[in-house]
Amino acid sequence: MKFISNIFWLFVAVLFIFSGLIKINDPVGTAIKLEEYFEVFSTDIAPFFKSLEPYSLFLSIFLSAAEIVLGVALLVRFKLKAVLWLLLVMIVFFTFLTFYSAYFNKVTDCGCFGDAIKLTPWESFTKDIVLLVMIVVLLFTQQYLQPFLRASSGAIITIITAALSVAVGWYAYEHLPYIDFRAYKVSNNIPTLMKPSEPLRYKYIMTKNGQDEEFEDYPMDTTYTYKAMVAINPEAGPKITDFNVWNDEGDHTQEVLTGKKLLIIVQRVDKTQQENMGDINKLVKAAEAAGITPLVVTSNSAADFEKFRHEVNLAVPYYFGDDTVLKTIIRSSPGLVLLQDGTVKGKWHHNDTPDIEEVKELVSTDEI
Repeated sequence: MKFISNIFWLFVAVLFIFSGLIKINDPVGTAIKLEEYFEVFSTDIAPFFKSLEPYSLFLSIFLSAAEIVLGVALLVRFKLKAVLWLLLVMIVFFTFLTFYSAYFNKVTDCGCFGDAIKLTPWESFTKDIVLLVMIVVLLFTQQYLQPFLRASSGAIITIITAALSVAVGWYAYEHLPYIDFRAYKVSNNIPTLMKPSEPLRYKYIMTKNGQDEEFEDYPMDTTYTYKAMVAINPEAGPKITDFNVWNDEGDHTQEVLTGKKLLIIVQRVDKTQQENMGDINKLVKAAEAAGITPLVVTSNSAADFEKFRHEVNLAVPYYFGDDTVLKTIIRSSPGLVLLQDGTVKGKWHHNDTPDIEEVKELVSTDEI
């Protein structure tokens, strides 16, 4: 039993640290996922969940940091009993979220490991059940996990971990994620990712005499009843399926993905910061002079964006995009994305607005 207890101790500690680090790497993305849950729960369970939405960012950093801190505290066996009870409370909460998502098919991606590892709701629920069992076992086998550090050393490590976790999360919010796991990361080519990496292959699920059978070719036997068609190699499907840019004149997606473009992403004007718009306007003028076309992509209505652009003197053409897609492209509003023939050459938070020399260095030097 001592061996099992030590295996569970190491597994739970490392997994909580890993999960927290992945989420705190992208606190805005984690906050977006929390907002999804609050929206669903406010409709299905109780309206008060809606009131939690303004605190999504705070909860994102707090919960992610808590995972890391509890994982580290467990790893160094500091205040073991209290840490295990806190982990139990946390995993029960997470298990409820993932079960609700899976059973009612409400939130199709729990965000347990951010964008780094995608799990289906049932996979997430299974993972939480396994962790729940392990933590319960650890609670009953604490005698096999004797502390190997003095209490003061464990306290210092835990406090430093807490401070560093919050600082890391806040810095990622004020800038961009340290590691970008999304399809729009720097160096990716958007048009390529909008196509399958290889031809998709399908199998047909047919029913006969109450039994399901699978076929790679549609059966000619008319006694079979069609049930479903499922991709055999879904991983070969397009990684980007919803990138579109348009205005009242029509679709401009291909135009945006051709040539050198500096995209200013404005997700929602009511949540868009204005303090760095002077730097962005300066960059816009320099980009135009350098042969790089600046344009805005926003999810707002024309009326709302017109009011905003006059307030900040943003004199560039603007187009429309889906709000969820724009949040996926960059975790900043406004945010800057440099494209060359659809390849992402650079991404900047508005707090890190580059100068024109930095932008020019990232695109081809041919006649700009």
